[in-house]
Amino acid sequence: MVRLKDIAARGGVCVMTVSKALRGAADVAEPTRARLKLLAQQMGYVPDFMAQSLRNRTTRLLGLVLSSLANPILARTVSAIEDRARELGYDLILMQDLNLAESEEACVRRLLSRRVDGLFIFPVYRLAPTAAIYEDLARRRTPVVVLGQRAPFCAGFSNVESDDLQGSVLLTRHLLELGHKRIAYLCGPSSAPWASERLEGYRRALREAAVPCEDSLLFNAGSTLEEGEKAAHQILREGRSITAVQSASDLSAMGAARVFLNQGLQIPKDLSVAGFGDIFMSENFRVPLTTVHQPKWRVGAAAVEIMQKLLRGEPAEARRLPAEIILRASTGPPKPPGQP
Repeated sequence: MVRLKDIAARGGVCVMTVSKALRGAADVAEPTRARLKLLAQQMGYVPDFMAQSLRNRTTRLLGLVLSSLANPILARTVSAIEDRARELGYDLILMQDLNLAESEEACVRRLLSRRVDGLFIFPVYRLAPTAAIYEDLARRRTPVVVLGQRAPFCAGFSNVESDDLQGSVLLTRHLLELGHKRIAYLCGPSSAPWASERLEGYRRALREAAVPCEDSLLFNAGSTLEEGEKAAHQILREGRSITAVQSASDLSAMGAARVFLNQGLQIPKDLSVAGFGDIFMSENFRVPLTTVHQPKWRVGAAAVEIMQKLLRGEPAEARRLPAEIILRASTGPPKPPGQP
């Protein structure tokens, strides 16, 4: 294994000069820094981060806990966090909890055992007002950034979220402006704050337009393709007189749309469909989906900015980023009465 003293001997300098040069210290002349870095690379030097962490009491590791790497909603945010963390000299350890509270706790404790300097968490939402693992993180004063809306059990931590309430208002207004009055709504998981915000946005836009919000037009659809399909079958089975469907997520919207299309309905001629999230699949769906774009990359970048402040011991305010509506082919005016 190549050591600092080997580079120093080859470079004709002292060990301290090599150490400073590899760390980019300003008190080493630029030509010397460049020469020693090139020499270290040529000799195959690999820094001993374990020794550095013992000296500095920091591991330069950050942990990230998420539901699943297969979740298309999270991909851009995770990429942004990894990219910005690497720029700052941190490595990122990812763990998946499969959206299970007990698995989330196990992932967090494993990361704490690795002495990570801070944690990013896409929380597993639960209805309980407290959660033991979050109470433990607060006691430890671990730097934590919650990715998404806060719930009571994680309210004490800094977070980054998109303005889902306003995004949903804009989407419902779009449907109302097209002339839709009977808009079915596919609700997200009842325990998730983002689902509550999006439902409230739908209701608020209807109230502003003096359009009744009927409970009979609300359907449980979770956040998956399969749950959207089930909701669509229920809509068709109950024979609801509707001209549009708005969903709390792109996946459930596409699941519902797939059922409608397979039943011979034309989108948007017979029925408009809109989602939320603007995942990659939504633009490439059989009928490109009108949706709300969440600034996923900016959420990740903002999360790292907050983490930097927390690691320096500075206060960090929560960030709420604006969302915008993306108009595509799945929404249009309602079909005039009597038209085949």
